[in-house]
Amino acid sequence: MLFKSLIHKIKRHYIKDYDIKQMRSRGAVIGDNCSFGDSYIDPGFLSLIEIGNNVTLSNATLLAHDGSTQHICKKSRVGKIKIGNNVFIGYQSIVLPNVRIGDNVVIGAGSVVTRDIPENSIAVGVPCRVISTYKDYDRRIKEEMKTHPVYSTYHAFKENKEIQKMQGELEFTWGF
Repeated sequence: MLFKSLIHKIKRHYIKDYDIKQMRSRGAVIGDNCSFGDSYIDPGFLSLIEIGNNVTLSNATLLAHDGSTQHICKKSRVGKIKIGNNVFIGYQSIVLPNVRIGDNVVIGAGSVVTRDIPENSIAVGVPCRVISTYKDYDRRIKEEMKTHPVYSTYHAFKENKEIQKMQGELEFTWGF
């Protein structure tokens, strides 16, 4: 019962397959194997959004319009958003109109993407900027996995013994 209670508390809203079908029917181009958990994809301008294969949005926002121009000209500025293949967009990041994100890109949490991000890049910040190549990031993460704890069970499904072990191991470091 306690386990079910914990799972209920951490339950998040995920965009389901039927949501993706509906977005596609309204003009969005969405590839295969995408995960959009807790994200906002501009419903009024779905025909301006193109998302490749293997894309993860982590509570991210895709805005294909900018309503700030309403006060000036009674019109919203609009622009396409194109996201390539194998892209991760971190927690609470925002992608603004007229932005292209290339293949093999990681956008760090909390970033505001105001301009194009080239393929094979790691980008972070407000405004978002490239800080590394995907290849360097990949190499660094694989090296770090050799010297930091690696856990195989998703945290929400760990038993108390596993959680206590993890808490001890992560007292002064981090893991995977």
